[in-house]
Amino acid sequence: MLQNLEQKKSFLISRKKYPKLIAAGMSNFFSKAEVTSSGRPVLLHNEVECHLLSAVDLEPEDHRHFSLLKSGLLILTTHRLIWLPSYSASTPTSASAIPLAAISHIFSSKKSLKSVFHSPRIRFQVLVSSDGRVFDPSSGSGSSSGSGSRSVVVTAVIRGKGDCDGFLVKFWDSWRARAWETTKTSSSGSGSASGSGAATGIGGGLYSSDGSVRMVGVAGILRKEQEMWESTDKSLQDAFQDLNALMSKAKEMVMLAEKMRQKLLSGTSSQTSGTNDEDMGSKEEMQDWLLSVGIISPVTKESAGALYHQQLSRQLADFVRIPLERAGGMINLIDAYCLFNRARGTELISPDDMLQACSLWEKFDVPVMLRKFDSGVMVIQNKSHSDEEVFARIKSLVTKPEALRTGISPTDAAMTLGIAPAMAKEHLLTAESKGLLCRDISPDGFRFYINLFPEIDPCNMYFVKDYGICSTWIKAVSTTGIGERSSTFR
Repeated sequence: MLQNLEQKKSFLISRKKYPKLIAAGMSNFFSKAEVTSSGRPVLLHNEVECHLLSAVDLEPEDHRHFSLLKSGLLILTTHRLIWLPSYSASTPTSASAIPLAAISHIFSSKKSLKSVFHSPRIRFQVLVSSDGRVFDPSSGSGSSSGSGSRSVVVTAVIRGKGDCDGFLVKFWDSWRARAWETTKTSSSGSGSASGSGAATGIGGGLYSSDGSVRMVGVAGILRKEQEMWESTDKSLQDAFQDLNALMSKAKEMVMLAEKMRQKLLSGTSSQTSGTNDEDMGSKEEMQDWLLSVGIISPVTKESAGALYHQQLSRQLADFVRIPLERAGGMINLIDAYCLFNRARGTELISPDDMLQACSLWEKFDVPVMLRKFDSGVMVIQNKSHSDEEVFARIKSLVTKPEALRTGISPTDAAMTLGIAPAMAKEHLLTAESKGLLCRDISPDGFRFYINLFPEIDPCNMYFVKDYGICSTWIKAVSTTGIGERSSTFR
């Protein structure tokens, strides 16, 4: 007891004297985890989120060498334990991760009288390599059975409101499933299969290993492509038989779409000189379609619990980045809702969840925002989006001679801006509220004209300058009048 008190006292003293040294020890102990611009973790290949808890402290048993991770978000995946710092913390801390492959034992929770008055705790044993870092099989740091390896007990203290028992059950399930080994086996198997195929092709011979006739040259390539598409078609037919088959095949379909997209990208980069604009456009359209096929690990109420809307908001901010780039920096909220639900597959969300997730962007440091026009239309746009650039393009359109005579419609502005007519109408109405345009309502709909009133002198209303938009408008209208009179007399 006295020894533990002395250890804690020496740790507190050293933490005050050497805060940089302690932080360096902490960063060297845990593995680094990458995060997106919205604060979501960047998942590995085939990695899926399982559960998360808020306000979690990670306390290594050896406090003399490793510092604590205080009040962060603990995310359990099929491959790692990811700890994200609290964004309201005064001292910035980078995200950390513990590979499940480095965990040698998970202690079962014991119910006692003492546990009633303390925060729930989850204890597990982590393998530490000889260099003092958590054993990471992907980077090859240390060895699980090496002579210099040892183990450290890490305690996760749950100070927030969360399902600790449910987290522990899924922790056990993910650790026993060993999904990271399945990923290694599939990648090495594909590599060995490609290598054996190459070796078979080099060795020559009329028959392949299964007794079938080997096809070489262009015919062999075409046959291989046909077999691949037949297997793909069979997978699609099996997936769409019923809802259960679709849910079981969803992950496989997402992986297949990602492989096809990568193949298109590599083919586009290597064959740009030999393809025309139509082929390039079809390839880009195919890439955009494949990109929106699915999200491998969508945030669900089951996995996120009370933090469902917060994590959904961050995932949505990451998802709309590419659609916003394609739409010019602004997209209708309804269109974003349809794209996001299509990407989530069977894990659909309600419009209320979508709206609540977008409204939380004001509290987070994300590069997108929710905007509501005066008419009530809501859109998602980049924070770097500038209305002045849109107004400049509208002004250049509305000051053309034909537009000076007849005005422009929302459809004309939509063709120029490359957006939907409904969005173009909102931009035109915003430009009108800024005094740039004037509106005329007719049976044919809205027509917008350039605002000439700022160039009119109230003291001399009949005086027209030889330069400016007003002079250009008079010339355009008079030219039209002369043309109409000449055609009438003719």
